[in-house]
Amino acid sequence: MVASDSLSLVFAALADPTRREILSRLAQGPSTVGEVAAPFAVSAPAISQHLKVLERAGLVTRTAHAQWRTLSMKAKSLDQASGWVEKHRRDWNLRLDALETHLETMKTTNPRK
Repeated sequence: MVASDSLSLVFAALADPTRREILSRLAQGPSTVGEVAAPFAVSAPAISQHLKVLERAGLVTRTAHAQWRTLSMKAKSLDQASGWVEKHRRDWNLRLDALETHLETMKTTNPRK
């Protein structure tokens, strides 16, 4: 099954270490495709595929200036994923806090003999 909702696309894009490294590099500022590809020991078509995944997820934009293709990171999609994680972290923390309170109450009202 191929996910097509925006949040699933972001998490799928972030699942690959090469794509995460590309995003880390682009977080420093816009770069050309060649500059992004240079440190990786993979083929140009492989880098192109990684960039397509990042673009489809809305994490990267590509602009053309003459013969140069410049890549920039878009934080909005990343912010959406971060917000999702934070919401669920808060929900789980509340549940764990409630469980801890319940267990403490059980311990004090029903001490073991």
